Amino acid sequence: MADKKVIAIVGATGLQGGGLVRAIVNDKSGGFAARALTRHPTSDKAKAVAKEGAVMAAADLDDVESLKRAFTGAYAAFCVTNFWEHFSPERELAQAKNMALAAKNADVQHVIWSTLEDTRKWVPLSDNRMPTLMGKYKVAHFDGKGEADKVFTELGVPTTFLLTSFYWDNMIYFGMGPKKGPDGKLALTFPMGDKKLPGIAAEDIGKCALGIFKKGKEYIGKTVGIAGEHLTGAQMAAALTKALGREVRYNDVPPEAYRKFGFPGAEDLGNMFQFKCDFEQVFCGARRLDVSRALNPELQTFDAWLAKNKSRIPLE
Repeated sequence: MADKKVIAIVGATGLQGGGLVRAIVNDKSGGFAARALTRHPTSDKAKAVAKEGAVMAAADLDDVESLKRAFTGAYAAFCVTNFWEHFSPERELAQAKNMALAAKNADVQHVIWSTLEDTRKWVPLSDNRMPTLMGKYKVAHFDGKGEADKVFTELGVPTTFLLTSFYWDNMIYFGMGPKKGPDGKLALTFPMGDKKLPGIAAEDIGKCALGIFKKGKEYIGKTVGIAGEHLTGAQMAAALTKALGREVRYNDVPPEAYRKFGFPGAEDLGNMFQFKCDFEQVFCGARRLDVSRALNPELQTFDAWLAKNKSRIPLE
């Protein structure tokens, strides 16, 4: 263990960070050790991560000093924020600054910043094709992360910018799986028209991140997009039908309707799907399957993910 390079992992009890922890501890010949960062190192989730073979460390993204301590002595760091915990892009930006400052302070050799596109580069605030949110965002949970990219660059932190995709796990944890309609039939509802949605198993994000760290300096300063497959809503519904043994229809709704669904974040997600539709070639093109598979030879297709996880998808 002592001769292994330490990777400090933010969000180690979450989907992305947890996937990287497992990728590292299961890679016996990999030369890396996982330092799992969490606000609550004595929680049940943290204890489960420690049991897998990671060393736990306390860190709070809102407390730069705690991050400096947690990053000290680490070769690399995986940095991620969770918009859905607080719905504040400003807080995401502040947290990214804290992580970048801590990485700089600790002389971390390689940082992966899990980011997303700043959609305002394609849809300026003056563009009324979709509403402006919070006064200055189009897709708030994208734009705050994209805006934070420059913080790592300006501080001279050796960074790989990782563009993730729609988690298929959202069907388990985020209520985005098939739902029963008034007719009792299952429907998968997305405002995607016939456009393709890049998706990925959350577990594979961690494996791809480990693949980037294994490449050493090759990806420093570069943006890397990952996905398991690019699928239309109809293709996803067909795969769900096959896996579940029950018909799942694709319910294509306009983004205007999706924005009015009323759940927390519905407007933001409606704008997100519209952005992915309107700029399908850009969005899919940034997430190449061959690159993803080269980083993670175990990359799962949607069918493969469903085979393992279909029983975990709540069907209301």
